[in-house]
Amino acid sequence: MPLDPHRPEKLLLLDSASLYFRAFYGVPDQRKDESETPTNALRGFLDMIATLVTAHRPTHLVACWDDDWRPQWRVDLVPTYKTHRLTDGSATAEESPDDLTPQVPLIREALAAVGITRLGVAHHEADDVIGTFVARNRGVRAVDVVTGDRDLLQLVDDAHGIRVLYTGKGGVRDPDVVTQAFLREKYGVDTGAAYLDMSVLRGDTSDGLPGVKGIGDKTAAALIAQYGSLAALRAAVDAGDPAIKGARRTNLEAATAYLDVAPTVVRVVPDAPLPDVDPVLPTEVADRLALDELAARHGIENPVGRLLTALGLA
Repeated sequence: MPLDPHRPEKLLLLDSASLYFRAFYGVPDQRKDESETPTNALRGFLDMIATLVTAHRPTHLVACWDDDWRPQWRVDLVPTYKTHRLTDGSATAEESPDDLTPQVPLIREALAAVGITRLGVAHHEADDVIGTFVARNRGVRAVDVVTGDRDLLQLVDDAHGIRVLYTGKGGVRDPDVVTQAFLREKYGVDTGAAYLDMSVLRGDTSDGLPGVKGIGDKTAAALIAQYGSLAALRAAVDAGDPAIKGARRTNLEAATAYLDVAPTVVRVVPDAPLPDVDPVLPTEVADRLALDELAARHGIENPVGRLLTALGLA
């Protein structure tokens, strides 16, 4: 049965790599012969989309892609950015499990054959694609961002119906639905913008961002709450605010060069040069022959069928 065209519009944005990495590690490898192409990430990713479409009933959907997982302009600002994820001996290639790498092109093929919009852009990460779609749709339609990356919590905006479905704990079946109330309860900050400022202060070892020495989640949140923003905190440091003293002052002053550039690195881009598209859910399979051939070749008829059922295309 087709999806109801009269329900309120909602855009679902997928942090694709975050999801297919999770699928790779969470879905068993069913191969009987290691010479066969692995399909666990492919099967899991398709099932994730089916689960999300069924549970959250979007009218629009984009699989956002990392065309550049480590943009040079971010590295130029913070040279340690994602260095620990580089393949040994390479300055550009991201470390990836051998059995995942051949599945990524298959995921692209499946999305194209079904007719699900997939977009990336040169010199930008999937986060930036997501940030740009959020900016373009703010005030137009509700947006749910699906990710296991806390960086994207900066996009939460209750006034415009922008939420993050954070999969870090419960996966796509039981994600944390992150609103501003969640940010207040979990992190002690009131808005997505305040979360961004807090995350700059505390840093993120998973992204190679050092943060300010001695400042973790709680201290960072308290400072942002007290001063209102990272910019106001830095202005207070520069003005000699007596409330900022001792080791904390020393560490904030020592981090001046980092704090000058880190907000630009951490902030997702709101205006990446994406093409103008209308990523409405497909009303028919884009290429049935290619989809059937892909499904038969890799034995993924069941997850393909579940996805088509969720989309109302079975």
